[in-house]
Amino acid sequence: MSDKPTDRIVPMTSVASGAGHAVLPDVYFLPVQIVNISFIGAAGSKDWILVDAGVPKSGKKIIEEAEERFGNDNPPKAIILTHGHFDHVGAIDDLLEKWQVSVYAHKYELPYLTGKESYPEPDPTVEGGGVAKISKYFPNEPIDISGSVEPLPEDGSMPFLPDWEWVHTPGHTKGHISLFRPSDKVLIAGDAFVNVRQDSIYKVITQQREINGPPTYFTPDWESARESVKILNELKPEAAITGHGWPLVGEELTGGLEKLANDFDKIAVPEKGKYVDKDKKRD
Repeated sequence: MSDKPTDRIVPMTSVASGAGHAVLPDVYFLPVQIVNISFIGAAGSKDWILVDAGVPKSGKKIIEEAEERFGNDNPPKAIILTHGHFDHVGAIDDLLEKWQVSVYAHKYELPYLTGKESYPEPDPTVEGGGVAKISKYFPNEPIDISGSVEPLPEDGSMPFLPDWEWVHTPGHTKGHISLFRPSDKVLIAGDAFVNVRQDSIYKVITQQREINGPPTYFTPDWESARESVKILNELKPEAAITGHGWPLVGEELTGGLEKLANDFDKIAVPEKGKYVDKDKKRD
């Protein structure tokens, strides 16, 4: 097995993989196996941004989709990372080799993107389906893109996206962010919450819709995760792309997110797990 998380193959996919969809004319999502990436920018635009970098070995598909939407020899202005877990940075090396652009992430995420610190290990002891049980094999080691990654501006503004802002939504990781555009209330939530039970192999493959908290097996701070969902609910988004599952609009989003915020412990938090137990002891 390779020592680099970005070289490891994810032996899992979904029925949605490879079928991109425009949520809004300038907001496009692409499922790549089990995770979603987003393109911000109208088709054909010279000013577009990539959000997240998919699973390992997905670089070719991401580049092909980008060229189909924006044309050849038209790289993004930058890549924004909601966080640095292996399924969100898997193709980053291939993308940077092709495009040679800057990558932006929260300053708390930088140790995991510059080879300095590993993420907390995944927790296969949480109750759940098959994905949770095999999560012990998921890489938590850092990647090192020191020459390309920069911290996001402290004021919440987004590079190259004057109409957007970033929101610190920790819990799943220390430096997890979500992206929000106040003018039309569109949200790119990353894994702050998702629209599929990510711990179930069947539900991941079929993409069965179900608003839930962050993936249980890779979330070490449930107290912060709870507060992050409350923050996003207070924004009252009208459309949302999550890191896993189909996009959400209308009442499915507003009602589902409010229910998750109000009943987070019941819906999202596992009954057991080493990080759950840690939080209970702290309380």
